Amino acid sequence: MSELTLPGMSSGGGPRERILQLGEMRLSDAECLALVLRTGNRGQPAEQMAQALLRRFGGLAGISVRSVRELAREGVGPVRAAALAGAFGLARRLAEESFRPGTQVRHGGDVAKVVRHTAHGSRRENFFVVLLDVRNRVMGLHVVSTGNVDSAPVHPREVFGPAVRESAAAVVIAHNHPSGDPGPSEQDHSVTARIKSAGELLGIEVLDHVVVGADRYYSFAEQAFFPYR
Repeated sequence: MSELTLPGMSSGGGPRERILQLGEMRLSDAECLALVLRTGNRGQPAEQMAQALLRRFGGLAGISVRSVRELAREGVGPVRAAALAGAFGLARRLAEESFRPGTQVRHGGDVAKVVRHTAHGSRRENFFVVLLDVRNRVMGLHVVSTGNVDSAPVHPREVFGPAVRESAAAVVIAHNHPSGDPGPSEQDHSVTARIKSAGELLGIEVLDHVVVGADRYYSFAEQAFFPYR
C-alpha cells in the first residue's frame, strides 16, 4: 500500500507522514512542534529545531511561556515564533472552553485546571472567583485582582461584587502561585477566612479556595478546612 502524502511533501518518514499514518498520539513532542514550525533553517530541519527548543527551554511548558520575541531570538524567526504562540494559545482556550457555563464543579481539581491554563505564563499572582448556581454549576469565571510575584491583594467586595450582580448561590476562589509551589502562605489562610466570613454575611457560600502551582494545587476544602456540599 502506498503512503499517504500531502502536496509538495515527500513520502519519507517526516512528522507529517507519520501523523497521517499513525495519528497524533504516536508522535513525540519534537515531531508535533515540527508540524507547527513547518520549516527549519538551512542545515537544520524543523524536527531538529524543535528538539533544540525543547532542550533550550526544558520542555513544552518552558516553550509555552516564552514570548514571540524570545522565541524569535532563538533562531526560530518571527513567523514560526508567532505560529508557536498561536498553537499554545489555542490549547489554553480549549481548556477554558471545557469550563463553560453549566459545567459542574466537583472538586478543587476542576478549578485548578482552568486557572492553571488561564494564568499560564503569568509572572504575577491572579485572583479568580468562580460563580456557581445551587447545583454547583459554573455561571461565570472572573479575574478580580492582579498583583505581583508574591501576592494579589483582594478585597471581599471584589470577590462578591460579580456574585451579587449575577445572583450566584456559591463561589470558589482561586489564585495562582508564579513560583510553581501551591503551598498556601499565611496571607492565603487569612484571605480565605476573611472572604468566607464575608460570604456568610451575604448568604453566599464559599466552597473552596484553590491555590494553583505549576503541576499541583492546594484545596482548602480538600484539606478539611470546609467541604463542598
